[in-house]
Amino acid sequence: MQMLDTLTVLLTDRLGPLAPVYAIGVIGVAMIALTLPALLRRRPDPLDKLRQQTREMKAATVREPSTALRQSSQADKLDRFADFLEPQDDAEFSAVRMKLMQAGYRSKSSVRVYYFAQLTLGIGLLLVGLIFAVVKHSTTGASTTNMILTVLIPGAAGYYLPKYWVSRRVQERQESITNGFPDSLDMMLVCVEAGQSLDQSIIRVAKEMRAGFPHLADEYEIVAHEIKAGKDKVQVLKDMADRCGVTDVSSFVTVLVQSQTFGTSIAEALRVYAAEMRDKRVMRAEEKANKLPTKLTLGTMMFTVPPLLIALIGPSIHSIYETLSGSSF
Repeated sequence: MQMLDTLTVLLTDRLGPLAPVYAIGVIGVAMIALTLPALLRRRPDPLDKLRQQTREMKAATVREPSTALRQSSQADKLDRFADFLEPQDDAEFSAVRMKLMQAGYRSKSSVRVYYFAQLTLGIGLLLVGLIFAVVKHSTTGASTTNMILTVLIPGAAGYYLPKYWVSRRVQERQESITNGFPDSLDMMLVCVEAGQSLDQSIIRVAKEMRAGFPHLADEYEIVAHEIKAGKDKVQVLKDMADRCGVTDVSSFVTVLVQSQTFGTSIAEALRVYAAEMRDKRVMRAEEKANKLPTKLTLGTMMFTVPPLLIALIGPSIHSIYETLSGSSF
């Protein structure tokens, strides 16, 4: 700390009162300059030739805008920065992609938009903090430590804000799926026992669950469309479990896969599993009810015990005080 103060005094004597701000700016520019070569370095991609051929075919093909199958969006403008915004490691890219899908962001450019939001908010709030630090130093003469914290804290908050937003979205979506899953199983059981196939039951459940649980209805619709497209049913169900990220859905997928593998009745498997899901929902409600008294203990002690003590002991303390005051005279 003494070395930092000495360096601050030395810079202030040579460059003036804004010398710490200049030093912070130089350090920031140097860090960006050291980071950019590593970020901009492009790893050789074996699919470059195929992509080049695809771009040439698209450029050679003339199509009317009204007949285009896929309309361009604002996020497509980030395609040119894909190598800069997307992780080059396949495992990291898959993990981020899966987390965004669990949050409900399934578009092709969701990973690019996510990293673009982190970059933009981080740099933007960093500049806002720098401007605020300059203004604060010119008016009040804040210390170097306070100025550094004023600059770095907004930048870190802007960088981690998209990550916090996605985590909250994942949590809310999983909670919604968990709450609506037992009802969807009961409805699916009714449809199967009425004579419909599993594919028709999924379509019906997706339509009926739309009003109350839209996230769960979206997952069922994706399953129905993928099955219609000819994708393997087992793989479709496993993909649904990965997208949801809920233990109950994963167990349900395992039950259906085992039922299909061993040739047992799907209606019987659904009946047993639906009853288990109803019991689990009741147990979750009882667990929350049992936690409520513990959570209310602190509030009860803070807002009930002090007024009660004042009402019970206050008159006695006042009488004792008056007695001692009278006896002193």
